[in-house]
Amino acid sequence: MVLTADAEGRCEVFTWDAATRRARQVTRRPGGTLHGAVDRDACVWWFDEDARGSGRWWYQPFAGGPDRPGLTGLPPGLPRGLAVGDHGTVVIALGDTGGTTVHSGPRGGAARTALRVEGPATLTGATPDGRLIALAAPGAVAVLTPDGEVRATLDSPPGARLWPLGFAPAPEPGSPAREDVLLLVRERPHGYLLGTWSERAGTAEHEWCLFDTEITAGWSADGRTVLVRQDRHGRSHLHRADLAARTLVPVPTPPGTLLDAADRPGGDLHYLWTDTAHPPRLRSTRGTALPALPAAGPVPGSHRDLWTPGPDGPVHTLLSLPDGPPSPVPAVFLVHGGPADHDRDAYDGTVHSLVASGFAVVRVNYRGSTGYGPRWRHAHGSGVGLTQVEDLASVRADLVARRLIRGDATGLWGTSWGGYLVLLALGTRPGLWRAGVAVKPVADTVAAHRTATPALRALDERLFGGTPEQVPHRYARSSPIRYAADVRAPLLVAAAVHDAKCPPGQIRGYLAALRAAGVRHEELWLDSGHDGYDGGDHVTVLRRAVAFLDRELRRPARHPSRTPRPDRDGEHRTIPSGTEGRRSHAEGHHPQRPARG
Repeated sequence: MVLTADAEGRCEVFTWDAATRRARQVTRRPGGTLHGAVDRDACVWWFDEDARGSGRWWYQPFAGGPDRPGLTGLPPGLPRGLAVGDHGTVVIALGDTGGTTVHSGPRGGAARTALRVEGPATLTGATPDGRLIALAAPGAVAVLTPDGEVRATLDSPPGARLWPLGFAPAPEPGSPAREDVLLLVRERPHGYLLGTWSERAGTAEHEWCLFDTEITAGWSADGRTVLVRQDRHGRSHLHRADLAARTLVPVPTPPGTLLDAADRPGGDLHYLWTDTAHPPRLRSTRGTALPALPAAGPVPGSHRDLWTPGPDGPVHTLLSLPDGPPSPVPAVFLVHGGPADHDRDAYDGTVHSLVASGFAVVRVNYRGSTGYGPRWRHAHGSGVGLTQVEDLASVRADLVARRLIRGDATGLWGTSWGGYLVLLALGTRPGLWRAGVAVKPVADTVAAHRTATPALRALDERLFGGTPEQVPHRYARSSPIRYAADVRAPLLVAAAVHDAKCPPGQIRGYLAALRAAGVRHEELWLDSGHDGYDGGDHVTVLRRAVAFLDRELRRPARHPSRTPRPDRDGEHRTIPSGTEGRRSHAEGHHPQRPARG
C-alpha cells in the first residue's frame, strides 16, 4: 500500500507492507508531497513539485533504494497524468501555459515526445501492455497510441459530458485473454451513467447502472467487476457492478465519507473512512488488522443535517454545534471551494478547532455543489457566485429563525473559490456578516482570468459562457472587486506570493480597493503556492483566523467597520501584514482539491 501521511507537520508519501506490518517514509521534501502512486511492479512514484505546482515524476522500489527520474530528459511541468504499463512502459503528461505534452518511454529511460495537445488535457490511463492511452480534453475523450495515432474520439458535449476512468487491468495468469476495455462515466440530464469503450464494441452505456448523483469508479484487481463510489448528499455510498452479469450490489460501509477503497486478495476490501466526528481510519470489510492512523480524538459538540427551502430545491447544510445549553451561538460559515466540489460528512481540523472554541460551524452545499445531481450542479440562475451567495444568506436566515445561531455574530471563512464567495458575500450583502476570512481567493474575476492557469481560464469560460471580452458584464457583475467599497465587516485576507491558480496580483488590486475605501482589514502573505503540503502554513492561518473571528464575533457590535481613508501619498496605513517563510499553502479547510479550491 502507498499512502500520504503526516511527517513532522508535512504531508509525505509512505509505504505500508502488510506482510511485515511496517510503514516506511519514502519522500522528504521541504514543501511536502501529495501526489503518489504504486505500479504493478511495486515501484513507488511521487511528483516533486515547486511552489507553483510544476515538477517531475520520480520513483524508487517499494522496499527502498535510490530515487530515479520516471523518464529522463523531461522539462518540469504541471502534473496532467501518469500511467505505467505491466512491463514498465511509462506515459507521462505534463502541462504548461500553452497546452499538454504526452511523453513515453521505459521506466527510468529516455523520454520520447508522443504528442502535443493545445489547452488543458488529462492522461487518465493506459492499457496494461501500454499499447493505448486515454486522454481527456474539454469536449472529447481521445484513445491514442503512445505515438500519437488516434484510434477513437469519443464526444463529450456540454450537458452530456464524458470522462474516462482507466483501462481494465490484465487478466490473471492462466485466465483467458480479453479485449482492452476503457471505463467511462457519462453525464445525463438527471444522473450519471457507467459506460465502457473497446475497439471491437465501441462505446456502450450501461442503462442499468445509472446514479442520480456524481460517481467515480475503478476496476477490481482482476478486471471482472467495477467498484463505484457515489457521492450523495454529503456522504459516500459504495457499490459493486458486474458488467457481464448486469448486477449492481451495495457494499455495506458505515455512514460518512470514503476517501479511498481498494480490493484485496481473498475478497477483502480495504477503505479509508471518516465522518465529521472522527478523523480518517483504515477499515476492512473482513476485519483485517490495518495500520492505525494518528488521531486527534472525536470532535466535540453535536453534528446534524438541515435542509433550507430554495428556488431550485432544498439547500443541504452540515451543522456542528458546540457543547453547552441549547441557545443561539456565534457561527462561522465554512464555504467550500470548487465550485465543483461539496462539503462532506468528513473530519475537518478547522471544524474541530472552531467547535472546540465555542462556535457553530455551518457548511452549506450551495447550488453548484456536487453530490446533488446535474441540475443542482449547473444551477447558476442569479449569476456565477451570486447564486451561491443567495444560498448562504438563505441558510443564515433559516438558522437564525430556528434560534440555532446568533444573527449578530455570523462570519464567513473560505479558501480559493470559497474565498471568492466570502468576498462576494461581504460586498453584496454587507448587512448580514460580522467578519470574513478569505484564503487565497479570486478577488477580481477579469484579472484572475488573465493571469491564471489555462485549465482555470477554461473553467471560467464554461461558468461565465465566454471570455471577459465576450461577456464582460457577467464577469463584472460577479467580481468581488466591484463591491469592495461596500464591504462593512472586518476582513482577513491570506494570500500566497507564488499562487498560480488565484494569482497574487489580482488580490493586491482588491486590497488596494479596500484601502481606498477605508475598509478595516488585515492581510497575511505566505511564501507558497496555491497547493502545498506543509502543516506549518495551515497552522499559521488557522491560528490567525480563529483569533480574528473570536475577536470580531464576540465583541459588541460596532458600525461601520471603517478606517480613515488614506491620503494621497498613502502614508496612513493601519493594516497589519505578515509573511511566513514557508513554502506551502494553508487551506484552513478542505483536504480535497477541486478545480480552484
